[in-house]
Amino acid sequence: MKLVIQRTSGGRVEVEGKPVGEIGPGIMVLAGFGKDDTEKLPQSKVWKTLIDKMLGLRIFEDGEGRMNNSLEDINGDVLLVSQFTLYASCKKGRRPSFTRAASPQLASGLFDKLVADVTEKAPAKVATGQFGAMMNVDFVNWGPVTIILDSNDFI
Repeated sequence: MKLVIQRTSGGRVEVEGKPVGEIGPGIMVLAGFGKDDTEKLPQSKVWKTLIDKMLGLRIFEDGEGRMNNSLEDINGDVLLVSQFTLYASCKKGRRPSFTRAASPQLASGLFDKLVADVTEKAPAKVATGQFGAMMNVDFVNWGPVTIILDSNDFI
């Protein structure tokens, strides 16, 4: 699992010109699953670690302008968007290969579980895109601040 976390002052996702998810200040998270991930991933220590890390990152400024506050400290929102292209390989040629990405069936189930688990722990609103849809994602990368979490780093 890979998570690209971006601090945002707000964001929204549209499918076919209609909003499907919208948040205020918080984090926008692109979530991708690889072919080595399995349906057992949500029961693993790595899963819990990545969710806790995502929600607990101290990437919001305190009163002194230092990144000392977490999502909980600011009562921030979460926008989760599935993103299989996080597993693109560009080693050969110019057209990315996505053979390292999980199958849509597996990834869909893992994404749904991620949404459920994040919703259970998040301090405020959790919104999502639509799995497998062509989406327009609009957000302001506040800072900019972008953090990448990869499950392979926590095994």
